Amino acid sequence: MGVTRRQVVRIGALGLFVVAGMALSGSPAAAHVTVTPSVTIADSYTVLTFGVPHGCDGSATTKVSIKIPEKIVSVTPTVNPNWAVQKVMADLNPPVKDSHGNELTQRVAEVVYTAKTPLPDDLRDTFELSLKLPNAPGETLAFPAVQSCQQGETPWVEMPAAGQDADELEHPAPSFVLTAKADTGDADAAVQPVARSSDESGGGGNGVVGWIGLVLGALGLVAGGLALLRTRKSA
Repeated sequence: MGVTRRQVVRIGALGLFVVAGMALSGSPAAAHVTVTPSVTIADSYTVLTFGVPHGCDGSATTKVSIKIPEKIVSVTPTVNPNWAVQKVMADLNPPVKDSHGNELTQRVAEVVYTAKTPLPDDLRDTFELSLKLPNAPGETLAFPAVQSCQQGETPWVEMPAAGQDADELEHPAPSFVLTAKADTGDADAAVQPVARSSDESGGGGNGVVGWIGLVLGALGLVAGGLALLRTRKSA
C-alpha cells in the first residue's frame, strides 16, 4: 500500500502534537524555596537571593527562617520593606577573627524574615543575604529554610542521599555547590546560579535545548515521510 501525502502530513502533525503535550504536561514545574548565588567561587563574597514562590497549600506566608551553615560567620541581610528581619546569633567557641582582625565571639546562625502583611499564595517575594563563602571548593552549601504560613508550615530541609537527585525530594533544602577560582581569573566561569525548582523557572537552558531537539525530531519525521513518498512514486 502506498503512502499518500495526506498520511505524511498526519504523521507530522501527530509528532508535533506529542511534543506540545510533553511541553504542557510532561515536565511540571515545582515551586520550591530556592537560592540563587551571584557568585559561587569559594572564599569569595556573594549575594544569595532566596525565592518564595507560593504559600503552604494555598495559605499565605507569614515567616521564612533561613538556617546559615556553620562555616559562615557573618551575614548582612538586605532590607525588604514588606518584612521585618532578625539575625539569630550563636556563640563561637573558640572565637574567630574576621578579615579585619577583629575577634568575633558570635556568628549568625539564622536569618528570619517576618511578613508585615502575609504574602498571598499567588504572589512571590525574594530575600537577599550578603556573605563570604567558605574556602571549600566542591562542597555543597545548604541553607535549610522553614516557611511558616497562616495555616501550617513547610520545612525545606531535605538533602539528597549519595547518588540521589535533589529533584526527587519533596522538600529539598536550598543549596548550591562551591566552585574553585578559574585559572584565567574569569569570575564568570564560576558563577553558577542555582534555582532548583520554582514557578518562574522551567529548567533553564537545558530545558530549552531539549524542547528544540524534540521539535526538530518531529520535523525530521515529516521530512522522512516526504522522502518515502517521493521514493515510492519514482519506483
